[in-house]
Amino acid sequence: MKFVVTPDQGAGIERWASRWLSADPHGAQYSVTSLYFDTPDFRVFRRQGSFGRAKYRIRRYGDSEQVFLERTLRTNQVVVKRRSIVDVEDIALLDTPQGDRDWHNGYWFQQRLQARSLQPAWQISYLRSARELITNVGPIRLTLDRNLAAVPIQLIAFRDAIPTPLFNNGEMILELKFRRAMPELFCDLLKDFSLKPQSVSKFRLAAAALRITPAEEAIHA
Repeated sequence: MKFVVTPDQGAGIERWASRWLSADPHGAQYSVTSLYFDTPDFRVFRRQGSFGRAKYRIRRYGDSEQVFLERTLRTNQVVVKRRSIVDVEDIALLDTPQGDRDWHNGYWFQQRLQARSLQPAWQISYLRSARELITNVGPIRLTLDRNLAAVPIQLIAFRDAIPTPLFNNGEMILELKFRRAMPELFCDLLKDFSLKPQSVSKFRLAAAALRITPAEEAIHA
């Protein structure tokens, strides 16, 4: 469940979260950078068929020398994720035309990119605050992303460039994750801050911020 919140709301939510939830095992705050893929004719952006349900990305936490190859698949309001971990230097193997069957962690991702004609689209980065808790209805997790920004990419590599902000006024993206019904603790959060769920996609925000749309395919290419 996602929400777009103002910086003031975000500060209040962080104070609330520090009171009720535990810090993420990897740290209460860390940077995230992801490389996203689309087809030359923007089938992912246009949500055409299965391209509208699945997104492929490479995610890096901080300056880690390892990254995650990920596919997120949305079915019936539920997001299912498949991910494999590889060394950051190995993502160059994704450009190998015939693939490498011996690359056990990355071969499936490589095959999906080629089968679906996916190519690098844009790099999205942000600073994430994360907290979680084990409850009687299972684990719950709260993330708050700020300083969201993007840069266009043409290669499967992390790019060091001046990014374009995804929001004009410093808005943040709050995400609540849980397994079944909304936990009572999160119900209290929504009530305390008068929050209403929104449909928000970093992928689509990046396309808008970079002014990359299906009508501007020449710029994207």
